[in-house]
This record gives sequence, structure tokens and C-alpha cells, in this order.
Amino acid sequence: MRADGTFIAVEVDDAAAADAELARRLSEACPVDIFSSASSGGLEIVQQNLDECVLCRLCLDASPPGTVKVIKLYDGDAVLA
Repeated sequence: MRADGTFIAVEVDDAAAADAELARRLSEACPVDIFSSASSGGLEIVQQNLDECVLCRLCLDASPPGTVKVIKLYDGDAVLA
């Protein structure tokens, strides 16, 4: 699953996005509410909050390696590492 804002895109592995526990952790970790838990228990990306991303890396720290990518669209699609 991927959502693009004007400056930031977020990509989450489809299998990980279906994980209710990961959805909860990401929702709690993000200070600007980019992630929320869907009614189905999986993950939703809140489109209108994408460009509020402060590049804090908390979502990367809260998820298994490689499952979440923060992409800087303004920097040639560089991935936050």
C-alpha cells in the first residue's frame, strides 16, 4: 500500500498493512497521525496528514525492517533510512 502527498510518500508492505498489532504501533508512534487503524483491524494511511511528516523515523523504529518506507518526493524519491 502506498499513499503520496505533495512532498512525502509512505509505502507499507501489503502483508504488514493487514497486521492489526503493527497498525496499532504505527498509530501510536506517529506524532502527526499519518497512520490509523482501519475498522477491519489493518492499517490505513491518512492522506491529508502525509505532508505533515517531520522525518522523525518513529514509524521505521516501530515496524519490522523493510516494511515501512518514507519517501522524500522533493529529493528525487530518496528513501528515509
